[in-house]
Amino acid sequence: MDIHGATVLVTGANGGLGAEFVRQALDRGAATVYATARSPREWDDDRIRPLALDVTDETSVQAALAAAPDVSIVVNNAGVGGAGRLLDTSVADVEQVFATNVFGALRVAKAFAPSLAAQGGGALVDVHSVLSWLALAGGYSASKAALWSLTNSLRVELAPQGTLVLGAHLGYTDTPMTAALEAEKNDPADVVSAIWDAVAAGHDEVLVDQVSRDVKSALSGPVAALYPQLSGR
Repeated sequence: MDIHGATVLVTGANGGLGAEFVRQALDRGAATVYATARSPREWDDDRIRPLALDVTDETSVQAALAAAPDVSIVVNNAGVGGAGRLLDTSVADVEQVFATNVFGALRVAKAFAPSLAAQGGGALVDVHSVLSWLALAGGYSASKAALWSLTNSLRVELAPQGTLVLGAHLGYTDTPMTAALEAEKNDPADVVSAIWDAVAAGHDEVLVDQVSRDVKSALSGPVAALYPQLSGR
């Protein structure tokens, strides 16, 4: 997948990862980047086109599609936190997280799929998490697990039109969403660089850090090996 000369759309472009996707796409030669957010920020580069987009609203998504009909790479980066322990969180709060992290990403993918096909296939990048495979964050983990499954289905369904669908998994990364966490965190620049490398190489999946690689490798083992908490049952 050639990023040079591409027209890229990034959802959630105001955040730590989103801003890096925008900057690094330009560094790799993208011709235009649509930097989308519910309230888009100003940028100091004429190649960046701020665009209002609420992924939870179909009308907003269709308006973005009309404004950016020439997109060849879509980065589904928009996401929200919250919805912790399932037994302590209302179903409504869990649904709110799913509205962005799952159904918002699906809405964007469905809307832009014909545009990607018109550009020769293009690429769809879905930003997952190691928590897609590790249920330590309640409703948030569940939403990322659902997004992982959704990405796998889209990969199969979009293959006939030549669209690359890349799923990116990563551990805690230094963004506003994780600011309150005291844990070792990835540098957003390193994460995004690894993802763009994977797009350029045509990979289906990228595990950007050791924790993601370790957890995925453990999925074939016993469930209790992933969850020491179960030893006290």
